[in-house]
Amino acid sequence: MLNTPNDLRWNGGPGHYEVYYLTLTDPDSGLGFWIRYTMVAPLAHTGAQSSAALWFLAMDPRAPDGGRFGRKASFPIASLSSETEPFALRIGDAMLTDGSMTGALHDVEWDLRWTPGRAYEHVHPLLRRIASTILVLPHADVAIEGTISYAGRRLDVRGARGGQAHLWGSKHAGSWAWLHCNDFTTPSGEPVTDTFVDGVSVIVPRFGRDVGPSTPFVGRIDGRDFASTSPRRVLSNSSRFSPGGWRFEVVDGSRRLVGQVEAERGSLAGVTYHDPDGELAYCYNSETCSLRLHLYKRSRAVRGWVHRRTLEAPGRAHFEYAQRTPLPDLELLTR
Repeated sequence: MLNTPNDLRWNGGPGHYEVYYLTLTDPDSGLGFWIRYTMVAPLAHTGAQSSAALWFLAMDPRAPDGGRFGRKASFPIASLSSETEPFALRIGDAMLTDGSMTGALHDVEWDLRWTPGRAYEHVHPLLRRIASTILVLPHADVAIEGTISYAGRRLDVRGARGGQAHLWGSKHAGSWAWLHCNDFTTPSGEPVTDTFVDGVSVIVPRFGRDVGPSTPFVGRIDGRDFASTSPRRVLSNSSRFSPGGWRFEVVDGSRRLVGQVEAERGSLAGVTYHDPDGELAYCYNSETCSLRLHLYKRSRAVRGWVHRRTLEAPGRAHFEYAQRTPLPDLELLTR
């Protein structure tokens, strides 16, 4: 029986992949981190064996080249185990719970903890039957403490904002953009609390053609939840994305968010995802990109949208762009 959004969905059979990840931004240094625990059970025709992996990505916005640092270690599937009541997932000696993430690989080590937060779901129940990937945020906006060590440096993490996600399915989309941010300020630099956003925009092959983008989006703005996830909204939300960023307009009732993600090409770190059917997706991730977000509210007085406020996250947003062919001028840090 599944009890929490983090419980492992894999039933032991082929044709499945599953991912857990944590992204966070260190408030003092601006360093961005992305730590993943993954598994893939290939289809029989690929001839590949089921496996698990640990991934680590760090970025330093102060470094001339973006300070991109990546590591990955793969393990036989027997190294993966999970428990419920309470949830715990292990890959080798690494462990993820609903309030902590610990592990090590090569020259990297992390020991992080947080107070469990609220869960959010991107995929509407009516769309789960046809979705090839399901995405949930078991802990969408939490304060993270602990330590991270990599490449001979050690960081004491205090009060970093971050989010922990869980996704699973049978195949990645053909191309997509993803965004997470919970470290906003006003244009004058004042911190904004109780606010985060997380969204994805996907294009998928259907019936011999590309369909989309489909764009579910969740968040919390000034202490009030935002969910643009109904089938009608997912299909009608405006979205244009590329390796350099993402412009979106998403609506929830009387509120509309208009956002612009900007990712400098030098900050993008390439990684490779493996689908259960053997196909590859090439993903370019920035943990130090920038986001400007505008909030509009519907007004009966003007019979339209009225701008209410602007939020900014310079170098504090997390973004990924992916497609089925590699970009020729960007290095793949992990394969």
